[in-house]
Amino acid sequence: MTSVRGCRTRQVVDIPTKLRISFPTANTGHSGSRVVSGRDIRAVRAREVIDCRGLPTVQVDVVLADGSVGRADVPAGRSTGSHEAREIRDGGSRYGGHGVRRAVANVTGIIAPAVLGQPADRQRGIDRLLVELDGTDDRSGLGANALLGVSLAAARASAESTGQPLYRYLSADAHVLPVPLVNLINGGRHAAGQLEFQEFIVIPTGADTFSEALAASSEVNLALGDVLQERYGRGALALGDEGGYVPPVSDPREALELLHLGVERAGYAGRFQYGLDCAATHFYDPADGTYRVAGKRMDRDDLLALYLELIADLGVVTIEDPFAEDDFEGFARLTAQAGIQIVGDDLFVTNTARLWRGIEAGAANALLWKVNQIGTLSEAVDAAAMATRHGYRVCVSERSGETEDPIIADLCVALNAGQIKTGAPVRGERTSKYNRLLQIEEELGTTATYPGRHFPGLA
Repeated sequence: MTSVRGCRTRQVVDIPTKLRISFPTANTGHSGSRVVSGRDIRAVRAREVIDCRGLPTVQVDVVLADGSVGRADVPAGRSTGSHEAREIRDGGSRYGGHGVRRAVANVTGIIAPAVLGQPADRQRGIDRLLVELDGTDDRSGLGANALLGVSLAAARASAESTGQPLYRYLSADAHVLPVPLVNLINGGRHAAGQLEFQEFIVIPTGADTFSEALAASSEVNLALGDVLQERYGRGALALGDEGGYVPPVSDPREALELLHLGVERAGYAGRFQYGLDCAATHFYDPADGTYRVAGKRMDRDDLLALYLELIADLGVVTIEDPFAEDDFEGFARLTAQAGIQIVGDDLFVTNTARLWRGIEAGAANALLWKVNQIGTLSEAVDAAAMATRHGYRVCVSERSGETEDPIIADLCVALNAGQIKTGAPVRGERTSKYNRLLQIEEELGTTATYPGRHFPGLA
């Protein structure tokens, strides 16, 4: 297949029609030697910036020979799986040990000299070089935060050079606006509250467009605030890491009931479904194989029974990380019995090897897709491709430590993933993603589709 622009051949990832992300190969002359391109990397800059929790992260600029610039911020998680690619932090007293000057130095001192002169629009070539420079399986050599910043900035610079938005540069077929899984009550490691489950989610499946879905979700968030203040007082309006409320409750049933009340108060009864991100690894005790939920100790069977009750009684249609990160058998049992979407986050960590293990075991039926869990854009795309090939859904996700960079909005539309998690519709690091999706919806016009009524688990 030949592209009109620049006469580059393009290698298309072997994935179904709904997920066609393509990366150009090198532009070569008749002799086979590579022709110098305006998209060759001329400079790479990096710096330490601040995320929404006041902690440092890495920001990278990639400058091309034609003057195009791509910039990317690297997100960071608090509730991280043990199998994720490794960030590099500085340690010591500065920023409580969370500084990223070492990672920045790895970008400017090691990665930059190696990628100068390389064609930025050869994404797989750039990412392969980054992995080789790192030299480790878990990206702890140079740091996943160093690698990912360069990988994403290169993609953005290449898109800028072509005059296209990133989602269209990555996929000419991009047209699906995602259903937002809106986290309105925070628990677990994302909040200083009593709930072990990490996220309690509303899903605007009854909307006809993304913009309608966002408006309804925001109205529900406001109504939920009124419900919480009336029931518990103003202290219940405190917010967690992802902008959701932190009410003084410990029972997950009560938290879900509050979401129902918020939806009803806003006038949207019957137009929302509900979801959970349990992040169960973080309330699992490996010493005796039990989970602690609402002051009770539960074994795997007890917890599975609780999930089935929540599905039957409270309209839950998606559950993320219901068991500890290595319990493939537990995930498989719930997937077989629940009849809803079961998502692997800490289970899969956007890693094709762990995803394949899950596919073979029948563990989960959806992949939570986080680019910083694996270290480069190409590797993350490979995980999405594998998931789609094998009938697993893909939900693109932010991290609790975000900046105003909205890049996952473009990536989500490029993947035609149809689902996104990016927190409550408040605070700049969350609203930047929602606002970018509104812009994309406008750009796509009548070609945009919103798959709310086809959300997994709905009749």
